[in-house]
Amino acid sequence: MIRARLAAPWVAVLGLAVLGAAAAGETPGDATRGRAVFAGKGCGRCHLRRDEGQGMGPPLEAIRRPQGMLELAGRLWNHAPAMFATVEQEGLKWPDMTREQMADLMAYLQADPTRDPTPVPLQGQVVLVRKGCLKCHRLRGEGGTEAIELTAYHGRYASPVVWATTIWNHAPRMAGAARRLGILYPRFSGDEMANLVEFLRSTTAATTK
Repeated sequence: MIRARLAAPWVAVLGLAVLGAAAAGETPGDATRGRAVFAGKGCGRCHLRRDEGQGMGPPLEAIRRPQGMLELAGRLWNHAPAMFATVEQEGLKWPDMTREQMADLMAYLQADPTRDPTPVPLQGQVVLVRKGCLKCHRLRGEGGTEAIELTAYHGRYASPVVWATTIWNHAPRMAGAARRLGILYPRFSGDEMANLVEFLRSTTAATTK
């Protein structure tokens, strides 16, 4: 039923501006400040430069490279469970990010919205179902009751920086819920995150009209 109802005419929104264009209206992040965020949030303890030895996470060069902003958002999301386990083990607090800090961090990690592919909302609909997002979330009243109705996010789909901040701060709750409910934590690759966010943005825009 959910598949049928979600099969709304989203092909019509293919001409909408991509999220990278929305990000253009934001104050650009600063790579120098982002370097300080990277250090201040403790990222450098696990992500060492290759000449510094082997850290617990991928080397700095592997995560600091030219990439799309939503591509990076997906990688941050994928990274959360392993980091969450480390934070729990060491009795530390999850390093929440403000929007400004995330913009600076993304600049430092060389994320550029123009490197993200043009999103395809219909493919985002497929991602939503296949990744099991509706086991916890609802969309237009259908789905799980563990987490928020996705159309209630409104402006959080407005730009890659806003979205990345939202999911980063939400990731510990999602990782904990997945573990408690015995469900797989969803992971994203390629253009999946860009497609998903555009589908949710388009759905929310249509719902709130």
